[in-house]
Formats: sequence, structure tokens, C-alpha cells
Amino acid sequence: MRGWLFKGTNIPLELIEKEKPEIIPGHVLIKVKAAGLCHSDVAALQDPGWMSLFPNGPVIMGHESAGEVVEVADDVHDFKVGDRVGVNPMDRETKITSGYNYDGGYAEYLRVPAKQCVILPEGVTFKEGAAATDAGITSYRALFSIGQAKEGTKLGIIGVGGLGQFALQMAIIKGCEVYATDVSPEARLLAKELGCKEVFESVLDLKEIQCDVIVDFAGFGQTTADAIEAIKPKGRVVIVGMGKLESNINTYNMITKEVELLGSNGGSVEDLKGVYECFSTGKMNPNLVTIPFEEIDQGLEKLKNHEVKGRLVAVFD
Repeated sequence: MRGWLFKGTNIPLELIEKEKPEIIPGHVLIKVKAAGLCHSDVAALQDPGWMSLFPNGPVIMGHESAGEVVEVADDVHDFKVGDRVGVNPMDRETKITSGYNYDGGYAEYLRVPAKQCVILPEGVTFKEGAAATDAGITSYRALFSIGQAKEGTKLGIIGVGGLGQFALQMAIIKGCEVYATDVSPEARLLAKELGCKEVFESVLDLKEIQCDVIVDFAGFGQTTADAIEAIKPKGRVVIVGMGKLESNINTYNMITKEVELLGSNGGSVEDLKGVYECFSTGKMNPNLVTIPFEEIDQGLEKLKNHEVKGRLVAVFD
């Protein structure tokens, strides 16, 4: 099989040939049909600080995968050959992740634990299935599993980028009253087009809304601090974005308003099922840009240069 091998920081990915993985207990072998490209892969190619996440040496990258099951271990009974599946990239118990700890989805075949697979509902495409495995489950978990948003919740979304677009659409499908903020005029226009009730440039403008939940998909420090200022008393702020790794917050406001401040990371198989349920309604339409498998290296370069709007997905013939 062919696959894009990561050897280390500041070394271009190499398209290699190797034997496809052999099936092992508890696993399925998938013929990859679509693989999402992620900014974290760009970061790993540039920043030596990411190398600790690749403990086993050179590895085929790719942690957003969907495809067709072509082989099933004897002890796996929930899947069969021919099933269309998406893959939750990370085992939440062990943190072992495809494309980091073992060969991932930038390849023609992918071997993964069956417990991390989810059947794609009828009508959900492979490219949608792949994109949902990162941006989708990360957004879903932050909104509903951690943020506990539900029908009727007044929800604020900070940042209408790749994750924010998923979040906004899923929240509307679930019946939330959605407000958004973004410094980009284009992003604010998109939020309105996607059905946001009101859109603002500043996070502090959410104060007049008195949101029950605010999810910070930007995470630039000040955005989190402003969310604590803007949230209603006893409201919940969820941090997802890591634009900056530190924030100075007003602890007086947090204490006197009894604000909950929570972090959210990745998602579970149940979260992925929730994303696919949203897709199956036909009301999800995130901006997905496709490229051929052979152009994955070029696609990552475009991500690096901020030349892509939406989520980039490599598709296989």
C-alpha cells in the first residue's frame, strides 16, 4: 500500500510503499476512502515540541479517517466486511491515537481497534464521515457532553472556523438558540448564513444575551477571560481552542457569579455517533474542500499558508 510517512520536524512527508497491515485481535482493516487534513499535522511538521507525541518513530500520518471494512478479526462481531465506517482517532482510555502512535489514515489501508469505529448512516458520505472524526466530535463533545447544551439553551460560540462551523450547525439542529462572535467579517457573515440568531465582533457583546453556555473555539486567552465576563451568573464556559496556552481571568467575576470553567478535548465514540446523527438529518453543510490522496503533502502546505477555507479532505479513488 501507499502512505505518507512522517519522519520528523522540518522533514517533508514522503510517499512510501509498504505492506498493508495484517489483521490482529480486536481490530478491523479499512480501505481508506477519505482522510481529513488537520492543522495539528502542520504543527508537527514545524514544531519540535510535537515530537513527544510520536513515541514510536516514523509513522504514516492521518487521524481523520473513514472507509470500507475489508477484513475483520475473528473476535470482532459488531462489524463485517463491506461496512462503511468512520474512526474515532483516539482511544480515550489509553490516549493511543492513529497517525501518532501507529500508522494512520494518510494511507490506502488502516488497521484500527474495532471499538473505535462507528457505522456511517445512509446518506452520510465518506468525506463527511472523515471530517466528523476530529472537528465534528471535538465540537460535539464541547457543546453537549461537557457544555450540556440542549434544546432551548442560549449558546454563545466564539470563533466560526472549522470547529465553530460544525458546532454552530449541530447546535441549531439540536434546537439551541445560537449566538456567535468572530473578529473576521467573512466568518460573521457565514455565521448569519448558517442560521445564527445574532453575530458579534466582540465576545463582550454576548453579555447582553446572558448565555447559559459559551464555548470558546478560539482560546486566545482574552477570549476566555471575556467569556467569563459575558456569561450569565451560574453559566458554563467551555474552552476548546488553544490559540494561546495561558489566560489571565477575573477570578472575582468567576467566584461571585459562580461560573463553571471547563476544558474539553477530543471526543468519544458516542460523540461521533451524535455527529453522524446530525449529518443524517441533511441539515449539516460544513465547507469541505477535497483533494486527491496524491496531493496530501501539497494540501498540508496550503493549510500552513492559510490558503484553505473550511476543512480539507483527501479522497481516494
